[in-house]
Amino acid sequence: GLVGFGYPWAFVAPLLIALGFEDLKALQVSALANNAPVSFGALGTPIVILAATTGLPLLFVSSSVAKVVAILALLPPWILLYLVDRWKGIKDVWPMAIVASLAYILGQYPIASFVGPYLPDITGSLVSFIILLLFLRVWRPKRVLSLRQLNGGGGNDKKYTTRDVIMAWSAFIILIIIVTLWTGPWSPLTKVSIATLEQPAFSTLLHKKVAVSFAFNPFVAGTSILVSWIVISIVLRASPRIMGEAIKRSFMQYWGGILTGVFVVGLAYVFNFSGMAYSLAWKTSDLGLVFIIVSPLFGWLGCALSGSNTSSNALFGVFQVTTARLAGLPIGLTPALNSVGAELAKPVAPQTASAGVSTTKYVRKEGVVIRANLPWAIGILIYLIIIGVVYAFLAPTLFLP
Repeated sequence: GLVGFGYPWAFVAPLLIALGFEDLKALQVSALANNAPVSFGALGTPIVILAATTGLPLLFVSSSVAKVVAILALLPPWILLYLVDRWKGIKDVWPMAIVASLAYILGQYPIASFVGPYLPDITGSLVSFIILLLFLRVWRPKRVLSLRQLNGGGGNDKKYTTRDVIMAWSAFIILIIIVTLWTGPWSPLTKVSIATLEQPAFSTLLHKKVAVSFAFNPFVAGTSILVSWIVISIVLRASPRIMGEAIKRSFMQYWGGILTGVFVVGLAYVFNFSGMAYSLAWKTSDLGLVFIIVSPLFGWLGCALSGSNTSSNALFGVFQVTTARLAGLPIGLTPALNSVGAELAKPVAPQTASAGVSTTKYVRKEGVVIRANLPWAIGILIYLIIIGVVYAFLAPTLFLP
């Protein structure tokens, strides 16, 4: 929910390895657990870009993606249990898989549908975490593997005070409060625009006015995140030296992603405003309803090649929406399938894998990890196509503005 570009792998995999998991299994679990959250990852950046390039309302796009993700999120917990302990794991812990997926949906879907795309992953994860803790107070699997059994170590027996726990969670609490108040539908801040540039034109394909426009909005979601960081630094009493070091390390980690974002989004605007996206959509719309099956593949391929859900949405968002309009499909469904399809390619994207393996012994062995993840990525993609077809036939009105 907070970062992208494979860093969730890099963060979670070492924790699992420390618990006794073999490196490859830890990487697989980290990669596939990161499937459902990707569309709303990096504080909703993929959805923000998708809405910006397509011209659709941000909350409508966020809600459309949330409807698809809500069904998709039912599957990954079962895959994770199988990866960890095969069928025995599913047999022993299946109630937790149900509770975890439903709790995640409970925390994610309402926020994505009624607040915005910035916090659904964070709230979904926190709600799932809390409900699982409460659930484990009334139910336990018959077979429990402890840290000592897994790796022969004793673990950390240090006791933490209530203040320690509150301070540890304070960063997430502050971030959620500030971003929610700042970016919610009730906030006027995100609508403030200092300057707007526009070049109108007329589309002979869509038979309507289109425009190349740019608005300078100083109080967009990114500003709320910057303000959150400043407040968190003050609450945690971080020194100027530590804050400077955090900025330096963040830049060193993300400079490649920053350049990728700038150039890919620039390419996407050229692709869209030059008419290439519309021309491609005009011919593809001949597929009609069959395009529902093809739609997620564009997102999947775009992310597999670029390593970025955001880039895939920027490149194919306008194409997906235009094709839907010309083919008479729900205009919210195809961009949602593009975004969710893109997130399913994360486990096999070379750029993402490179970042993910950076904290394990599989550095420069990304191919091994990608080959291990590929069957699962394709399997979940097929599941997504089924979700799209069911929505298109049974509930298309859910994806209309």
